[in-house]
Amino acid sequence: MKQINIGGVPEHFNLAWYLGLKNGEYKEQNINLRWKDYFGGTGAMCKGLRDGDIDMAVILTEGIIKDIIAGNKSKIVQTFVQTPLIWGIHVAAKSSYNTINELKGTKAAISRYGSGSHLMAYINAQDNEWNLDKDLDFEVIRNLDGAVEGLTAGKADYFMWEKFTTKPLVDDGIFRRVGNCPSPWPCFVIAVREDFLKTNEDDVKTILDIVNTTTAEFKDIPSIDKMIANRYEQELEDVQEWLSLTEWSQELIDKDTINNVQDQLLALNIIPEKWDYKDLTYKI
Repeated sequence: MKQINIGGVPEHFNLAWYLGLKNGEYKEQNINLRWKDYFGGTGAMCKGLRDGDIDMAVILTEGIIKDIIAGNKSKIVQTFVQTPLIWGIHVAAKSSYNTINELKGTKAAISRYGSGSHLMAYINAQDNEWNLDKDLDFEVIRNLDGAVEGLTAGKADYFMWEKFTTKPLVDDGIFRRVGNCPSPWPCFVIAVREDFLKTNEDDVKTILDIVNTTTAEFKDIPSIDKMIANRYEQELEDVQEWLSLTEWSQELIDKDTINNVQDQLLALNIIPEKWDYKDLTYKI
């Protein structure tokens, strides 16, 4: 049985993978799919792909595009979640900041440079017409636990992370959310290391077929809302709202979307140049 390593964030978006693993669907196809949780998010997964620790990743669109252009020899093989990610903009519960505009020129907590929390800080700054050179400052906090520590201790002033994942911290009075910033593109794609893809394309296709069958029917799974609420310690009404807003995809990301992401990253000086669609993607 062939072992294939895949990484992703330990969040509700990825429950479809857990269900397939729990039901033994990959092993039925002679694939020992090993899931690795990446609490540090996209930046940590990019490193995992570069180092060969994982063969595949369920990863933020903007993060992997940036890292491929920066030398990560991987390809995007599919969109996983078609809808945007809703980034909540959070401050410590006792912070004096109450609006997004008050955060201009303050310090953003980010998991690492090149991460989604880093890139989306630029998108948020652009959306609010801040000066990208003068109004952004960063403190690396590694993960969500680091953000709790960093904001509470005053090492950073605000933190951007997926709204529903951080909602329990808001409910518990640890964070306050002062606003939202949706990503202007489909949020998650599936990326595969080029070397692995060359010799294992059939297995990658099998893996995609299995997870796509699950995501196509995901909202129809009996009591899926209760399952998510219990597993990820979220309120049922929050899960139901998230399900109503989220659509999965079973297709390769299209050329227009790739161009849009690159146009925005280039305008923000996050990437030095645009690449051709064929150099970022691979159709299985």
